[in-house]
Amino acid sequence: MRRIVVRLIESDAFPFEFLSQLAERESWRKEIHRPIYHVHKWWAKRLGSVFRGILLGCILDEADDLGAEFYRTHELEQVTVFDPFMGSGTTIGEAHKLGCTALGRDINPVAVRSARVAFGPMNRRRLESEFADLSDTVGQRISALYSSKDSRGDACDVLYFFWVMQAPCVACGWPVDLFSSWVLARNAYPDRKPRVHVVCPFCADIFPARHDQAMVTCASCAERFDPLRAPAKGAKATCRECHQTFTILEAIHGTRPDFRLYGKLVLTAQGRKEYLPATAADHAGYRECAERLQADVQAGRVDLPTLRLEEGYNTGQAMRYGFRSWRDFFNDRQLLALGWLHAAIAAMEHQAARSALLTVFSGTLEFNNLFASYKGEGTGAVRHMFSHHILKPERTPIEAHVWGTPKSSGSFSNLFRNRLLRAIEYRHAPTEISNPLGRKPTVCARPFRGVIGRRWPTDGSLHRRAIYLSCGDSADTGLPAQSIDYVITDPPFFDNVHYSELADFFYAWQQLTEPKCGRRTTRDPCEVQDPDATRFAGKLMAVFQECRRVLKDPSLLVFTYHHSREEGWNALAEAILGAGFVVVNSQPVKAEMSVATPKSAAKEPIQLDIIVVCRKQSAGVPARPWSVEEALSSARSKLGRLRACGFRLSRNDRNIVVYGQLLTALGSAAEIPRVVAAAEREMRRLDQVEHEASTDSGSARSDCRRPRTSRAVDYGGNSRGRRSGPSEQQRTLFE
Repeated sequence: MRRIVVRLIESDAFPFEFLSQLAERESWRKEIHRPIYHVHKWWAKRLGSVFRGILLGCILDEADDLGAEFYRTHELEQVTVFDPFMGSGTTIGEAHKLGCTALGRDINPVAVRSARVAFGPMNRRRLESEFADLSDTVGQRISALYSSKDSRGDACDVLYFFWVMQAPCVACGWPVDLFSSWVLARNAYPDRKPRVHVVCPFCADIFPARHDQAMVTCASCAERFDPLRAPAKGAKATCRECHQTFTILEAIHGTRPDFRLYGKLVLTAQGRKEYLPATAADHAGYRECAERLQADVQAGRVDLPTLRLEEGYNTGQAMRYGFRSWRDFFNDRQLLALGWLHAAIAAMEHQAARSALLTVFSGTLEFNNLFASYKGEGTGAVRHMFSHHILKPERTPIEAHVWGTPKSSGSFSNLFRNRLLRAIEYRHAPTEISNPLGRKPTVCARPFRGVIGRRWPTDGSLHRRAIYLSCGDSADTGLPAQSIDYVITDPPFFDNVHYSELADFFYAWQQLTEPKCGRRTTRDPCEVQDPDATRFAGKLMAVFQECRRVLKDPSLLVFTYHHSREEGWNALAEAILGAGFVVVNSQPVKAEMSVATPKSAAKEPIQLDIIVVCRKQSAGVPARPWSVEEALSSARSKLGRLRACGFRLSRNDRNIVVYGQLLTALGSAAEIPRVVAAAEREMRRLDQVEHEASTDSGSARSDCRRPRTSRAVDYGGNSRGRRSGPSEQQRTLFE
């Protein structure tokens, strides 16, 4: 039998603590540290430092030093890497930086289009020239739509208009403003900057107050009121005319609600910001935009999306509020400005520049719609529509200046500079976050080539350090058998975020310039995402079977995964084993930013990913898997290592480390119930350990943002006869 070389990522010596601490730093400003993966919105983007570590861990022997190799420039031109769930392209970019030949495939055309721009040709000088032409033409026209008067009556720019959703009272028919609070704006740090701005419910004026005031007095009409007691509370609202309380959805009755313009934030000629109530002139200006939009659409000067929403896991809530078409997500002024801008970019002759700027335009959509809201002061002002990973109708939406000013956020001009130009800079000098803290990022790779292979290499002809991208079902890639060295990916989590339902928001506009793609929607029956665990397992198994076919012997399938529920792990195990793979080890690693909105809202947030390492069952892998006791011992050791270097773990974090390691104890699907029972017993034991540690008055808790010495919980157990921690040289990198 052919001798299998054990790779570092298969060994318990893999220094996941080192990667986790780098990932912790990267997660706070992902778009700064890896801007190339942030030219456009995609969901569940994984961290570049983690995937660089995974790639190196697959290639290095178990005795090698990842900490040292991480900061070296590599030329791995003989290595071919495939990602069947490419998404934003993290695997592709990190493989390219290491000199590998990288192949990426995704079933969603929105993901593939943005990746083609991120890795394809971009000439900064031409892009800046095209942007300047836009600024002098359509940019000026759009800016005129956002002009108003300040408190002195002088002309000024509007940074943001403020709107409120209305619902008719079911008793008297009065249009009820669905404010949940009369506080319009507050600072992100209220203890340091306690001033807020309040909307008066009696005269509609906007005036300053303090965030801790229980009662405020309007400076204009002298009325006193509680700024936190407003008509809308949860799913219900109370009419201020007849005092009837009613259910909001019942009042809306499936029809898209009306929105009322009530305020604005302006930038005066002197550079001051002022919160002001909307005037009669502001309302007249909006009505004029609505009339111009209708005229431009009828004359064919503006092309707007026609794609309609379909029922789904993520779309259902928006549809209950009467949003039936993706066009419904915008007000008329937004549609006019976006329609003008889209038409101007689509008319550009240079294809690469047109594609890049259309991608910036597409990114602008998520900040300029009726689902965007106001964050307040002290941070980026616009909270984009996908901050919760769902389509949640916003009752007090913000309308930002679409073209933008130097003082606004979420605009086309802002994203051009902060996304596209920043990505170009990174492509010229790809950097890695340095360790220890305080050191500047280090350039560890040659510049990106900016070239994508013209054709998907179904004939097996690959160029060294080339990038190949394809849109299609990854269960049928067309690639030659045994042509890939490593498959490294991040598959969907079956019931968390349904990418295609959300991506249709962008695709509705993308269709306008790509009518020949032949797809009415990004939804596809082959998409590996399904609320039914059995169907999800079958779809994932089909992709893994294709991965097994294209992988060389011997080689590795490595992917990241987490799920809070047993059924998510059962489905994964069925897919792995059914595709002919066996799990040889798993490694915990820090995942997304700890304070991300979906995480901060969870009672037991998951802050880790599990790196699952697989080999083909017939590729020299021993028939006997790990025993349950060996797997649990390794899980306890890894939990202890994370705690020892300062990571604070939730119950779900402990849960996924246990489940991830117990995958190594599976030789067949018939063994899943036995292993699940072992996981449940272990979680009860760990809960008891944590309870005892929390009641120990001498125990110290660690700050997950800045690792420090703490009393580590003794989980017990040793690794499976392998090194249980990193080498001395590696340890010095993160202590």
